[in-house]
Amino acid sequence: MTSTAVSIDKHYDLIILGTGSGNSIPGPEFDDKSIAIIEKGTFGGTCLNVGCIPTKMYVYAADTALETREASRLGIDAQVNSVDWPGIVNRVFDQRIDLIARGGEEYRRGDKTPNIDVYDQHARFVAERTLKTGRGAEELTISADQIVLAAGSRPFIPEVIAESGVHFHTNEDIMRLARQPESIVIVGGGYIAMEFAHVFEALGTKVSIIARSELLRHLDTDLREPFNELAAQRYDVHRGKNITGVSQDSHGITVTLDDESTVSAEVLLVATGRIPNGDELDVERAGIKAEDGRISVDEFGRSTSAQGIWALGDVSSPYMLKHVANAEMRAVRHNLLNPQNMKKMPHDHVPAAVFTHPQIAYVGMTEDEARKAGHEVTVKVQKFGDVAYGWAMEDQSGLAKLIADRNTGKLLGAHYMGPQASTLIQQMITVMAFDLDVREVATEQYWIHPALPEVTENALLGLDFS
Repeated sequence: MTSTAVSIDKHYDLIILGTGSGNSIPGPEFDDKSIAIIEKGTFGGTCLNVGCIPTKMYVYAADTALETREASRLGIDAQVNSVDWPGIVNRVFDQRIDLIARGGEEYRRGDKTPNIDVYDQHARFVAERTLKTGRGAEELTISADQIVLAAGSRPFIPEVIAESGVHFHTNEDIMRLARQPESIVIVGGGYIAMEFAHVFEALGTKVSIIARSELLRHLDTDLREPFNELAAQRYDVHRGKNITGVSQDSHGITVTLDDESTVSAEVLLVATGRIPNGDELDVERAGIKAEDGRISVDEFGRSTSAQGIWALGDVSSPYMLKHVANAEMRAVRHNLLNPQNMKKMPHDHVPAAVFTHPQIAYVGMTEDEARKAGHEVTVKVQKFGDVAYGWAMEDQSGLAKLIADRNTGKLLGAHYMGPQASTLIQQMITVMAFDLDVREVATEQYWIHPALPEVTENALLGLDFS
C-alpha cells in the first residue's frame, strides 16, 4: 500500500465501481449521500449487455427453430426455411438491449439523481479509498468514505489462443456478428459453451466443440452422462483434448489438438470460463487483498484487509451468477445503511440453470457430494416421458433427480434436465430455502394434472423412506 500523498479532485460518501448489480445500490435511502458511479464499458454490466439476457433471447429463437425442425415426432410436417440473423441481432440489441443500456446511463447522468456523478474511464486505486479515473478526456482522482467494488469478470483466454494472433470471439462480441457463420469451433465445455453451441446449431451453423474434459462436468452423474451422449449426437465433439496450436487463413480457423488432429471452421468462439476483474484495479495500492483477481471479503461483503471497501458479484463471489450478484447487492446495500445490524452474504441453496438443449437446472448437492458428506440418502430419478405431459411432448431425454436424507426427509439436492427445467426447479428451491420435509411436500398440496410439475410430484413420491 502506497504512502505517497495524492491530490484529490473530489471526495464522495460512496463510490460504486461497476454498473451491473452495483448500479442498483443507490435508491431513495441514499439521496442524502454524494455518490460516484464508475463504468468504463456499457451501462448494465455483463448480464444485460453480453450475458444472461441477450443470450436467452437467442436461446429462445434457437428453441423455436429446433422444435420446428423436430416437429415430425408430433405428426407435424414443418421446417425452418431460413434464419434472419441480422433481424435477430436487431431484435435483441437495437430494439431492446442497447436502448435499456443507454436509458440506464442517461438516468444516472440526468437530473433525477442529482447526487450521483458518472465517470466513464477505467479506474485504478492510487491510495487508500482513492481512485484515478476520468470523464471523457478529463483525468480525475476521487476518494470516498466507502467504496463498493462490483467490477465483474471477463472471459478467460487460454495462452495458446491469446498468443496465436488469430481472430477469435467471446461471449462479448459473438452475438453481434454481421452474419451467421456456416461453421464454428467452440472451445470450452461449460455453461457459455453449451448455450452457444445450442444457439448456433439450432439456427443452422455446423458446430464443433473442443473440451479438455466431459461437457458440463460439474453436473450430477445421472445428468452429465446422458447430456454428453446427446451432445455427441448433435455436435462434432472433441472431449479430453488440449489445444497445441491455432492458425488462420482465408478460409477460417484451424485448431490443432494434442493427438495431432485438426478442427476447422469459419469462426472461433472461446468459452473457457471467466476470471474476476480485481487484478485490473491495482488493489494492492489500497491495501485490498485479492487472489487471482478475486477480492477477498468477509461474510458481510467487507474487504478482509481494507476498511471502507466492499465487494459483490463476479469480482468477489464464489458464484458467478447474476441472481447471486443481485442478492449480494441487497445485502451490501443493507449493510452500508445499517452497520450495526448487518446481513450475511446470501450463499445458501444457490441454484443455477444452463439454457442449452436439453435445458438444465440444479440446486444443492449431487448424489456423490451428499454421500461424501455422510448422509444416508434416498434418490429418485424420474423421467419426463413417464408423466402425461411428457407423453404430449414425446420427450425422450428429460429427467429429474431428487436426493434426500432418508432419516430427516430433508431435500439435499434437485437436478433437472429437460423442457422448462429452470422453471420446474423453483419448487425445490423453495423446499430447501424453507427447510420443508419432502415426505409432506408431495402429499400436502395439489399438483395440477396433467401439468409438467407431476415430474416433481412423482419423483418425491418415489423417494424411499422405509
